[in-house]
Amino acid sequence: MTAKRALIIRHVPYEGVAAYRAPIEAAGYAIDRIDVADPAFPSVDLAEPDLLIMMGGPMGVYEQDQHPWITCQLRRLARRIAADRPTLGVCFGAQMMAAAMGAPVFAGPQVEIGFHPVAVHAPDSPLRHLAEVPVLHWHGDTFDLPDEVELLASSPLYPHQAFRRGPNLLALQFHAEMGEDPRFEAWLEEGEATLARAGVTEPALRAAHAAHGPGAVAAGRAMIAEWLADLTD
Repeated sequence: MTAKRALIIRHVPYEGVAAYRAPIEAAGYAIDRIDVADPAFPSVDLAEPDLLIMMGGPMGVYEQDQHPWITCQLRRLARRIAADRPTLGVCFGAQMMAAAMGAPVFAGPQVEIGFHPVAVHAPDSPLRHLAEVPVLHWHGDTFDLPDEVELLASSPLYPHQAFRRGPNLLALQFHAEMGEDPRFEAWLEEGEATLARAGVTEPALRAAHAAHGPGAVAAGRAMIAEWLADLTD
């Protein structure tokens, strides 16, 4: 039997699939990855893979003048979403999903960085595994909810932390994949200016990562495993 194919879109080298790799592979997917900087990226058919995973990045969906690939990716992503093909978006990836579904994406009131729980609104959803579990937040943008989606989670600063449309489309603003990945050090290095704007120090964030990272990863893996098990495509 041919393995199902999962394609990860990586927007920057230090934001990979991290802890979500294990449940994706356990669900029977062979994982490929492509960076948006790859010359082949504009020609990739995003509707083709059995599963599409879009990870995070420091850019904004509205920064299409600086990053022309965003326009190209949005156009192809919209076709995939219209076909209801299984799609997971994380942080910037979630914002891309919202934009591809016609919702505005914009800068929020302040940067949200640190480990804290989200309020889970749908206890029957895979996000039930995250209830009361501190997970990593690292963003300053947000989005309006697209039409015909279900709001799954909120935080005090950002009411739109996760949404789904049916069983196949899941968008997560937070990073439950991060907590044990050594690339966290690159996040700290690349995000030094953002940390300063948020009033968060590296020692405090490292301490929170050590305290909460393993629990966040365990909950995140359980969430993704349950979501994958319920896909209908």
